[in-house]
Amino acid sequence: MSLNAYQRARTITESPRSTERRLLVQITGELIEARDAGASGLALAPMLARNREVWNAFSDACATRGNGLPHALRASIISIGLWVERYSSAVMAGKDDIDALIAVNREIIAGLGGSGLH
Repeated sequence: MSLNAYQRARTITESPRSTERRLLVQITGELIEARDAGASGLALAPMLARNREVWNAFSDACATRGNGLPHALRASIISIGLWVERYSSAVMAGKDDIDALIAVNREIIAGLGGSGLH
């Protein structure tokens, strides 16, 4: 089976929750690798942009009318998304490190159904 066929099959059978978890695991792994390599500032831009993009998608989905999640949970996810935006800017400016972003992602990964990255 080709890689493309495998990816199509996974997309069809994977639940949205599993997709969200898999994506966060990938991005968090990239953040960890960058941190462990000593990357900072602009060198983190691609990983931070990807992380922001995911959190923006989560926030947008939670703001969508008809979203089935409880209101309080949707509000919390939107709040985290806003924090990710602000904190990522501070990381890019060299005012903070990426450890807090990694920690938040790990907590969400665990909440989505797995222990995530250690």
